[in-house]
Amino acid sequence: MSFYRNAVWFVKGLQEYTKSGYEAAAKHFAPADLDVNLTGRSFVITGANSGIGKATAQEIANRGGIVHMVCRNKGRAEAAKDDIVARSKNQNVHVHIVDMSSARQVWEFAQNFSQNNTVHVLINNAGCMVNQRELTEEGVEKNFATNTLGTYILTTALIPALKKVEDPRVVTVSSGGMLTQKLNVDDLQFESGQFDGTMAYAQNKTTGDSDREMGFPTQRDPLLLHAPRLGRHTSCPVVHAVLPR
Repeated sequence: MSFYRNAVWFVKGLQEYTKSGYEAAAKHFAPADLDVNLTGRSFVITGANSGIGKATAQEIANRGGIVHMVCRNKGRAEAAKDDIVARSKNQNVHVHIVDMSSARQVWEFAQNFSQNNTVHVLINNAGCMVNQRELTEEGVEKNFATNTLGTYILTTALIPALKKVEDPRVVTVSSGGMLTQKLNVDDLQFESGQFDGTMAYAQNKTTGDSDREMGFPTQRDPLLLHAPRLGRHTSCPVVHAVLPR
């Protein structure tokens, strides 16, 4: 991380990524924007058993939406689903067990889901931050496999289904951490040099914002929308495990 990028991230972080930053931004929120009825609209949310993913699933369920939780751990997913249903009284909450680091699992899920369900909104929220370099069974570095490749496969595989409905959306959750890393297209999987899981995660998030580099639809495509991560204001196991308190 260069001194310049470190300084930018620190200053911007103090202004926007802290609790006070959120509270300052919240003063400009329009409450009416959240006063919507989502009955009949279907939402696919990855990483929906905790953190931003669960909070999003809960708010959608509260407003009558159909929620499809895409999670890796069945026990945590079912527990989160039960909590969401109990709070929202909405029974249209469904769990799908998918390891987002497995290209095969992601592709198979997307194909099966498209054949049997309607999707109006895809929310790419799942992410990981593995501090030791690991390869998946398919030989892909695990952070890249989860944060970039899995997201890419799921998005592109579901776009045909999304384009069949009215007012479709794809929301890909980003991160302020991307400010710390340039996109190195020659070493997306950190195969050279010393491995740093935090920096790998940051580059993965940079990749997510570089649609043309990775072949995503461009930001001119009405399907695509990026959202900043405000994860430290929700209970996120990844953040709690790897970042200082």
